[in-house]
Amino acid sequence: MIKPEVPQNKSQYSPMAKSSVRNKPFSCFSDGFLYLGGALLAFLLVWSLWSYTVPHSFEPKGKSATNHAQTQQCVRENPAVNLGYDPPDQTFYDDQELSYSIERPMKNWDAKRKEWLKRHPSFAPGARDRVVVVTGSQSKPCKNPIGDHLLLRFFKNKVDYCRIHGYDIFYNNVLLHPKMSSYWAKLPVVKAAMLAHPEAEWIWWVDSDAMFTDMEYKLPLRRYDYRNHNLVVHGWEKLIYKEKSWTALNAGVFLIRNCQWSMDFMEKWSSMGPMSSEYKKWGPIQRSVFKDKLFPESDDQSGLIYMLYQDKGLMDKIYLEGEYYFEGYWADIVPTYDNITEKYTELEKEDGKLRRRHAEKVSEQYGVFREPHLKEAGNGKGSWRRPFITHFTGCQPCSGDHNQIYHGETCWNGMVKALNFADNQVLRKYGFVHPDLLDSGTVTETPFDYPDDGPW
Repeated sequence: MIKPEVPQNKSQYSPMAKSSVRNKPFSCFSDGFLYLGGALLAFLLVWSLWSYTVPHSFEPKGKSATNHAQTQQCVRENPAVNLGYDPPDQTFYDDQELSYSIERPMKNWDAKRKEWLKRHPSFAPGARDRVVVVTGSQSKPCKNPIGDHLLLRFFKNKVDYCRIHGYDIFYNNVLLHPKMSSYWAKLPVVKAAMLAHPEAEWIWWVDSDAMFTDMEYKLPLRRYDYRNHNLVVHGWEKLIYKEKSWTALNAGVFLIRNCQWSMDFMEKWSSMGPMSSEYKKWGPIQRSVFKDKLFPESDDQSGLIYMLYQDKGLMDKIYLEGEYYFEGYWADIVPTYDNITEKYTELEKEDGKLRRRHAEKVSEQYGVFREPHLKEAGNGKGSWRRPFITHFTGCQPCSGDHNQIYHGETCWNGMVKALNFADNQVLRKYGFVHPDLLDSGTVTETPFDYPDDGPW
């Protein structure tokens, strides 16, 4: 069979090649398509280049706009709270009779606070656990040459703790009532903080000479909610009602619920202070009950114990926390730091999860990881658990007029050791530690598997 010859020119066997006249329109039409296709390709190329180099000046619409908005919300610090929204609706702040002064009673506070939260719905979630830490010092420079430095470090310690646990903090250094000075100065500040922070369930007063020495531990708020306690202090019932001691509790650290009961209680408590016309009578009354009270004038701690002694029913609302160091006496605690450090180091060597590097923001989780290892550590005096708060009562870091039962250097060195003990827990998140707790200026970078690896 002879194979057909393949034509050299394809037009020879194209059906359209039968008429050269009919082929002309098609040729024009084809050229048009080619032109439009080339133009479209060029446009897409230019658009692609432009979109990579020029930022968009418009927001996408429809479903993509929703996704974009959600992405923007994900990067916010706290997407649940809207700090930029304060509606024009009237609240208690618009009442011209409102007074922040400790001398002016606050009435119907629970209803007013509830209404404020209703008007600011973004603050409602989590309100039950919201805490504001309040502390402060005098408005003038310290007499003790190192006093201002120590107070700055005490405040830094509180800021560190609040940052780790998401608490707000307010530092006050002025008298909010001219007569309520010294240890009475805290009550006017606490009342003002309640009014300034209706979003917070708790106001937590911490003296300027008290510091956090367990940076992972978090307040067990559910314990205080269980029977609706409104005030938490470190103390012992036996010392109030049997031994009648003015050291039965310590009023330098207390947690108070932001509610009407607390407003009424502070009004009564402050009536034993120097703003009262009956102030002078309260010192002798307190000393007649508490024989170990050292000084003649009425003080806030003796006043609180006296109210509990006179009305035991207050125990229904006041929780005497003695199960852990809600605050602890520094002279008992400071000598234990070295042993505690060794114990915690051993725990971390045994459990790699505890020594894993992590972001500071997730520190609370590692506190939870540590708890099962601390069941045998105990709490309070004799425990090798980190003390929650170390309180340098009697040391007076600002004035330097420390209790004469202590040597001044004992106080100052104890403070430095405690501050560095706490600071090491913070610096670990940043890759460093103080190898010597009495040397504040020297730090060492931690190796990858610290403390399992290295001469520690």
